[in-house]
Amino acid sequence: MNTSELPRDDITASLAARRELGPDYDAAFVDAVAERLQQAAATRRPIIAEQEKGERALAVTVVCVSLGVSIPVSAIAAVQAGLAGLLVVWMGLVAINVAFALRPRRR
Repeated sequence: MNTSELPRDDITASLAARRELGPDYDAAFVDAVAERLQQAAATRRPIIAEQEKGERALAVTVVCVSLGVSIPVSAIAAVQAGLAGLLVVWMGLVAINVAFALRPRRR
């Protein structure tokens, strides 16, 4: 059973039980639904935290690699092609980092 379907099934069952029991049990129904939603949110938090941790690690890696590559590539470009080569290298590095920052994120 998929965890995203579980709260919906529970709420549907709770609604059916509430209809059978009548309006006298509204407070109990609300409490039960709130508890189930909190449980569903609690099970998803660790997954989201782990994804965010992976995203941060990936971002740090991209930044470090960009900086590490920029030094030798800038030196080679400046020696071989002068200022024009240096500008091309840095525009490429900026484009890579901007594309990484603007990429769609998985959720």
